[in-house]
Amino acid sequence: MTETHPWNVAALTLADAGCDIVVGLPSDEPGLMDAARSVPTLHVLTVRDQRAGACAAIGHAAVSGRPAVLAVTSGPSFANALSGLLEASSLGAPIIVVTTRVPVLGIGRGAFQHTDQAAMARPLTKWNVLVEDPRQLTWALRRAVHLAVNGGPGIVLVEIADEVLRAPAPEHRPAPPVRRLRFAADTREVHRAAGLLAAARHPVVVAGGGCKPADAGPAVRRLVELLGAPVFTTAAGRGVLDEEHPLSCGLVGLYTTPPADRLLASADVVLAIGSRIEETARMGWDTLAETTLVHVDIDPAAFLTALEPEVALLGDAAVVAEQLASVLEARPPAATGHGAARQADVASVREEMRTRHPAPAVPHRSKLTVTHALRLLQRAVGRDATLVQENGLHDMWGYHYPVVSVDDGARVITPGEQTMVGFGLPAAVGAALADRSRRTVLVCGDGAFEMGLAALPTAIEEHLGLTVLVLDNGGYGWPRFVRASEEASDVLTRFTAPSHTDAAVRALGGRTAHCTTAAELAAALADATRAHAEGRVTVLTVPVRDDDVPVGVRRVFAPAPTARTAA
Repeated sequence: MTETHPWNVAALTLADAGCDIVVGLPSDEPGLMDAARSVPTLHVLTVRDQRAGACAAIGHAAVSGRPAVLAVTSGPSFANALSGLLEASSLGAPIIVVTTRVPVLGIGRGAFQHTDQAAMARPLTKWNVLVEDPRQLTWALRRAVHLAVNGGPGIVLVEIADEVLRAPAPEHRPAPPVRRLRFAADTREVHRAAGLLAAARHPVVVAGGGCKPADAGPAVRRLVELLGAPVFTTAAGRGVLDEEHPLSCGLVGLYTTPPADRLLASADVVLAIGSRIEETARMGWDTLAETTLVHVDIDPAAFLTALEPEVALLGDAAVVAEQLASVLEARPPAATGHGAARQADVASVREEMRTRHPAPAVPHRSKLTVTHALRLLQRAVGRDATLVQENGLHDMWGYHYPVVSVDDGARVITPGEQTMVGFGLPAAVGAALADRSRRTVLVCGDGAFEMGLAALPTAIEEHLGLTVLVLDNGGYGWPRFVRASEEASDVLTRFTAPSHTDAAVRALGGRTAHCTTAAELAAALADATRAHAEGRVTVLTVPVRDDDVPVGVRRVFAPAPTARTAA
């Protein structure tokens, strides 16, 4: 491939625009991945599965803060990526999908691997563009990056026609990086929102994933300290505020740890920043629909999606939080009697949460619970690690503060409302690649680990010292839990074939351990720390009981099963 080939121009354009990774499988003919290998600022990540590639792109973008490029081709390659792109759309991950289109003379005439990619992706993308003239190429790619990172971040699809790839390339002219635009909310509406918050007796702040690309953590912290209000995060927003901050109360909705749910139930004004307030965030919060809502988001489409706000503030999360703080600092509600009482209530709630879920004692030989395993994991890796999670049954314990507590330097990566099974391992690969200096850990179930196993060879090839904690219930825990509550058979949820995952890990040079006691897990975690330094994957498996169900699930859904349902 010559330096003037259209693919080379495409790779240079994406690098200029601010992208630093291209993920995909190599195509029959040299393509974007091949061209990207010659660009010093682009890393090429070769995966075994396009589905895993999309998840790896999500993980990389979440840690690097830059848009990721997913390279596919028309046909099964594109279709196979759609599950991961469904999750990326749910999360609002900035991903530029670059694909090919078959020659125009073959369209409608049985062309090999032709598919209507734009139609398939349209529900998931912010913009689709077909490049049919070489003169469109640079414009289309730079606009794609702009749209991927601005407004509500998301997916953009760029199809490049075969005729363009066989034509003379356009001249590459270096250009500055695409910038994320930041803007403030309407001043009058900011004052109206500040008035509602100042007058509230029981305000609550919810910080979502939209706070992360805005780097809104410091502004959110200043705002909640002026309000003296408890702050919760969504799963995607976790890490915006240090969870050991005196006003932090963990996660919202399904992942709320009692008794913090009483703070949500008593709220009279809710300030939601950078969240679409999806269903998971509303679960178990029955009073939310009757609560006054102040909603901050950079995307106007976020408003009135789930709830109608009293005040909608359109703007960058950090900028708007600073605007609100500037209005409130003259007479901070936290300094009033009501504010002092609120802060005392929050302190009481936090103390009760810690009492119900204490830190583990010195490792001993008693059987492990999920919470004990997670606390030992955190002791080994620290509060600033990159934490990647699935959304099965038992691993949802990891969403509960203080079972796991993260600081504002941590990177937390979770699936969105689609909760794609098998998301975790490829997302962890992308995350670890984005920051090799940081410890990256994955918590998942045995079914999810098996489904994501195609990402394992990539982790080995990239020498990524991942630590994986597999909570093994011998099958699919969530369907089993639901079936038990309905007194239905759970036989289909149970695996009967021997697990092959340990053999796969060891065959590729990774390490494995099965741990049933705290002493065994502590020793295995110490070994995993050494393996991380060597760039080797470690998979630690902990058997778990069916009735070891997260407190949020027990709070929102039916009681956990206590015995195996008869087949």
